[in-house]
Amino acid sequence: MSIAATNHTADTQAAPRRTVLVDSSIYVFRAWCTLPATLVDAEGEPCNAVLGFSDFVFRLLTQLQPERIVFAFDDSLLSSHRRDLYPDYKANRPPAPESLKRQFRLCRAFVRALGMSEFASRHFEADDVIGTLALRERQAGRGVLLVTGDKDLTQLVGPGDLWWEPQRDRMLDTKGVERTLGVRPDQVADQLALAGDRADNIPGVPGIGMATAARLLRRFDTLDRLLSDLPALGQAKLRGAKRLMALIEEHRDTVLLARRLTGIHCDADVPADLPTLPTGIDDAALLESMAQLNFSPERRQRWEHAVLNGPYAADST
Repeated sequence: MSIAATNHTADTQAAPRRTVLVDSSIYVFRAWCTLPATLVDAEGEPCNAVLGFSDFVFRLLTQLQPERIVFAFDDSLLSSHRRDLYPDYKANRPPAPESLKRQFRLCRAFVRALGMSEFASRHFEADDVIGTLALRERQAGRGVLLVTGDKDLTQLVGPGDLWWEPQRDRMLDTKGVERTLGVRPDQVADQLALAGDRADNIPGVPGIGMATAARLLRRFDTLDRLLSDLPALGQAKLRGAKRLMALIEEHRDTVLLARRLTGIHCDADVPADLPTLPTGIDDAALLESMAQLNFSPERRQRWEHAVLNGPYAADST
């Protein structure tokens, strides 16, 4: 299915007119979980995650053919700014094994061999890297296409932007986010603060889920307004209004902390000169990477025909 088929209200020329920002880590993890660890590279080390990620990148480039693109990765979570605020942030996730960390490095090297920018901050997450780049692109007059499966990134969708989940071929603009989550993109972080986020181990208000949080925000618009006038909630014509008022008052400090965790930081330490335009494939580095990863003849042929001789070749820039 083509990217244009996902949402009839969305712009059918999504990539050429927008900067593509890729939430890369999720696709590395998915490949690592789905492809067999018996896939090894020239050194006999597992390369399943890299191979799966390279296939994802191939599909992305051939399908979208973006003019501008950046791949954002997560680095270690041990020193993230959210861990500084809340040490239990993502504490429910086991640390990545060394073999996967090695594959992450190979994935980033593969992107660089393609002549495309990749970046990971030591203190901010990929979400924050993407948020920072999205803000810069908007300031330059460009929209963004967010390639991800993470609902948290819907909060970055502004006018002219799109959120795209390739696996389900689901594309959302601002109206699509509101139809899907029940709130506007600018309300998503407030919604997550009220409901909590189990995936990231962020606490919320017990008994309040995403749907109830959406109803509250549709009535009060923002979390700040809700917290500043809880008595109005108690008197509202909402099912269980008094109980909700008591719950939120009891867990006010938790909600305020959660809101600092759910909001994407748009001033991360991303180099100001990080290019969004591809600089042209480094043929030697890419061919070396293919050999290192034991690319099958079929996989290598696909790359050579569609990419090495395509718009991202060094002599095409």
